[in-house]
Amino acid sequence: MVSLAEVSKLALTYEGADESPHFEIISFRVKKKIFATLNKAEGRACLKLSLIDQDVFSTTNPGIIFPVPNAWGKYGWTLVNLKRIRKTVFRDALNCAYCNVAPALLANKYRVS
Repeated sequence: MVSLAEVSKLALTYEGADESPHFEIISFRVKKKIFATLNKAEGRACLKLSLIDQDVFSTTNPGIIFPVPNAWGKYGWTLVNLKRIRKTVFRDALNCAYCNVAPALLANKYRVS
């Protein structure tokens, strides 16, 4: 399980990351591009993953991590059930989302070889 406060804390550890409203939810951005959102009311996060990362995380964590069930899912937007996910898996997925969106100079600081 990952708490709502932990999502914000983890997302803001990335260089250049900031928090701002996005309609009725919270977004986390780097260079004005969203890499994650937090829907407190529904207890879930949404991450901008590559399609490959989305497939890997969804396959290994069925029912916990899954593509947004509409056209957005085909662009890598991926929902995460915060009540059921392990913190280590969430941290890895969030890292992938940040690296997917951040400029190369920033992303390279966090890429896992």
